[in-house]
Amino acid sequence: MNKIWLTLVGLMMAFSASAAQFSEGTQYVTLNKPVTGEPQVLEFFSFYCPHCYQFEEVYHVSDSVKQALPAGTKMTKYHVEFLGPLGKQLTQAWAVAIALGVEDKITQPMFEAIQKTQTIQTPNDIRDVFVKAGVKAEDYDAALNSFVVKSLVVQQEKAAEDLQLRGVPAVFVNGKYMVKNDGLDASSKEAYAKQFADVVKFLSEQK
Repeated sequence: MNKIWLTLVGLMMAFSASAAQFSEGTQYVTLNKPVTGEPQVLEFFSFYCPHCYQFEEVYHVSDSVKQALPAGTKMTKYHVEFLGPLGKQLTQAWAVAIALGVEDKITQPMFEAIQKTQTIQTPNDIRDVFVKAGVKAEDYDAALNSFVVKSLVVQQEKAAEDLQLRGVPAVFVNGKYMVKNDGLDASSKEAYAKQFADVVKFLSEQK
């Protein structure tokens, strides 16, 4: 009995310590107007955004968050169209990636084509990234003109508007909280990614 009690006390202390690490205004903010109906964990990004590239490919924040989330909790990523000359086309392309389930296949090559090699100059260049990643050209074309993709584009735009998005990368939880990117442990890439994931997990468990 004593062992069970000590275990419970230990768990309660660990939870309290974890919760105490995160505070309103430092690691996260509560939105003035919560938005219902949004994905539980929602990240906004742009392939044109250098910080988004760091966030994804250097710090691996998205991967850390996905691994830390409770079972059954999904992380959704939306592209924004207000950056870059092909922002709208890239938002459409991201909708295609979601519809075809190939987000993981095209994220890195798309980032590199825009920010490293700068080979994305036309909508056809965007299509080429999908084809090189293993997506059949006809599947891409069919998806691009589908009702599903058009709906996903509207969905991404509406979410950004409803949450009054001001910049990227940005992560919202339960349509109620936003993680403060500048309030986290920046002592190392690993520390930053871990604390970001811990904050998101903590917020996802709040009611």
